[in-house]
Amino acid sequence: MKEPKFGIGQRCILISSFYGNILWDCITVLDEATVDFIKSRGGLAGIVISHPHYYSRHLAWAKAFGCPVYISSEDAHWTKQPDPLSYRRLIDERTFNIEILPDVRALKLGGHFPGSLVLSYDHHLFVADTLVTVPSALYSKGRPPGTTSFAFMWSIPNMIPLPPKVLFQMWMRVRDVQARVTHGAFVGQEVRDTDGGGPVMQRILESMKIQVRASGWTVEESLQVEEESGRGWDVPEILGEEWP
Repeated sequence: MKEPKFGIGQRCILISSFYGNILWDCITVLDEATVDFIKSRGGLAGIVISHPHYYSRHLAWAKAFGCPVYISSEDAHWTKQPDPLSYRRLIDERTFNIEILPDVRALKLGGHFPGSLVLSYDHHLFVADTLVTVPSALYSKGRPPGTTSFAFMWSIPNMIPLPPKVLFQMWMRVRDVQARVTHGAFVGQEVRDTDGGGPVMQRILESMKIQVRASGWTVEESLQVEEESGRGWDVPEILGEEWP
């Protein structure tokens, strides 16, 4: 994050893996101090951008570090700068799970944008606002049952939620991740297994169900499998309508 805050105060995250460094998301400001800092730690093997709100000056970052930038092909029409040196790597529409490095994977969940991504690394799930970390995710004292941790939004400023069909698609693509902590779009948006609210993957699933019910739908009890498996909604049906 830029200090003082620039734009809405969104952040990018430098991930240091055994196989190299990955930058998750991209902010507009790139100065010499930032370039020197990252290069002193080995540079970048790649940049992965969750969705178009972070595209900003991604080609300037790619040029500074001589690395590829991964974005979803569904959202590539939002890029406006020409890319004569071919830094962009488009994740094809039919690819939903891609290896960036041997220990880093990008998962295409869709939702907020058709190609919205999350990034999985060593039990960490970097979610930007593909999964919106809500204030009630960040406390544990006196936390009543049914308290949500995440929201799933088509438009965040206009408060337009995603429909159940899309939430089911997102869950099916992320459910096998063994995350113990999520990292949201802003500083301080970390949700952990150990913070008293329960396992984070279970909290993602429960938050989806809360949103479905709050939208006026009912998840049929007879169609749910054991919650401890973390795989509720394995049966793709809601109110008698099949989910894809």
